[in-house]
Order: sequence, then C-alpha cells, then structure tokens
Amino acid sequence: MADNTFWIAALTGSTAVVASWVTSRGNTRAARIQADTAALAQRAERLRDSRRTAYLELIEQTHRMGELYWEVAAVQEKESGTERRAALLDELAERERDEYGTLRRCVRVVELEGPAAAATAANALQRSTGPFHRALSAMRSGEPEAFQRFDAAFRPFWQALTDFVDAAKTALQEP
Repeated sequence: MADNTFWIAALTGSTAVVASWVTSRGNTRAARIQADTAALAQRAERLRDSRRTAYLELIEQTHRMGELYWEVAAVQEKESGTERRAALLDELAERERDEYGTLRRCVRVVELEGPAAAATAANALQRSTGPFHRALSAMRSGEPEAFQRFDAAFRPFWQALTDFVDAAKTALQEP
C-alpha cells in the first residue's frame, strides 16, 4: 500500500507542476497579447491626435489666408483708383507670401501624417491659392480684369477647404 501512495503522490505532484506550467504559459501569452493590444491602441490614438492637430492647423491657416483675401478685395473696392491702393496691395502681397509659406508647411505636415486622401485634398487646397496669387499680381500691375479673376477664385478656394475637411473627417474616423 505504501508503494501506491508514493505513486499517487508523485502523479498528483507532477500533474500540479505541469498544470502550473501550462497556466503560467497561458498567463504569459495573455499578458503579451494584452500588452500588444494596448500598444496598438495607444499608437492609433497618438496617430489620430497628431493627424487632428495637423488638420486643424491647416484649416486655421486656410482661414487666415481667406481673411487676407477678403482684405485684398476690400482694398480693391474701397481704394480703387487711389495711390494708396498700390501701397496697400504691395503690403498685402508680402503678407500673402508669408501666409502661403505657413500654408505650405501645414500641407507638408498633412502629407506626412496621411492618409493619402487627406494629403491629396490638402494639396488641392494649396493649389487653390494660385489663382488669388496670380490675380493679385495682375491687380498690382493694373490689369483691368484682374479683380474679376480674384473674385472668381473664392468659390473654388472654399470648396477645396470643404473637400479637405471631408477627407480629414474620414481619416479621423478610420481605425
């Protein structure tokens, strides 16, 4: 009988050791999966936050450009035919150059953050400032039809902003 007790104790002990080892491996694997899942979730949240920041900066800069364009339109309408108009348009052209540099930087950040649809919309938004720039240069040169071209550039500019906002919303909703 003593021999059976030894074998039963040995079998029970070895079963306990194997069960403990299996449980330990299972717990280790579960902890690793949980840590990987948490890391992926954090990475996705950081990406979403950095994209959101980049998108907001581009939207804010676009509005600053829009306000500048409204100032140009106001100068053209209120100061038409005056010597002061030329000086004001020169000043606004310098401001446009500076604001465009900031806009271009914002677009590059959006290109970096992605996704491709948002970057494409950001580039289209940047290109929509070209007609304003060319018309402003023409206005400074005294071309008679320049202001009409400048005025006609507003709708495509704001539409490009709307398209970018739509692309940004879609990008922020992606997992």
